[in-house]
Amino acid sequence: MASLQAHAHLDAHGHSESHAEHHDQESLRTFGFWIFLITDCILFATLFATYAVLRLNTNGGPGPHELFEMPGVIAETFILLTSSFTSGLAVLSMNRGSRGGLIGWLAVTALLGAAFITLEVTEFVHMVHEGATISTSAFLSAFYTLVGTHGLHVSLGLVWMTALMIQIARRGITSVTRRKVNVISLYWHFLDVVWIFVFSIVYLMGVM
Repeated sequence: MASLQAHAHLDAHGHSESHAEHHDQESLRTFGFWIFLITDCILFATLFATYAVLRLNTNGGPGPHELFEMPGVIAETFILLTSSFTSGLAVLSMNRGSRGGLIGWLAVTALLGAAFITLEVTEFVHMVHEGATISTSAFLSAFYTLVGTHGLHVSLGLVWMTALMIQIARRGITSVTRRKVNVISLYWHFLDVVWIFVFSIVYLMGVM
């Protein structure tokens, strides 16, 4: 009997250590994501500073007043901010334990993100057809680099979100998928904040 109790105690102790080690790994991954987010903040701060310096250097070519079509930009902004709201609803569904609701709201968020990218690509194509390419002027080089980098981040987020939906459909809501949902939601909110700065500094200031 004593031997059985000792064996049970060792099993419980081992399970406790395994659980603690798993929790530590998840916390470490979350910390790694925060480091990534900080480096991204530095990246975008550098791009914004570069744009601020070069935005008046049009080299005799078209400037913001001639190029920016605000109705489309406002539509992009509305779509992306709505996707931030739906990503929050996805987290709420996860906290309620609703796998279907979680996947559904992530899918809506991904569709809105895809609509945003479609509008942004359409804007770029229209500008290029107008002769405003990335090599036309320093202003356009800074513009395409800043806005394009944000668009690239959104596109990567869409791939990440799609892979996560597949994983949740297969494995359900676990400690791992829960962490990943929280991380992708935070990442998506970060991109929304960056876009608010893009909208204000690049577009609104450009047409004022």
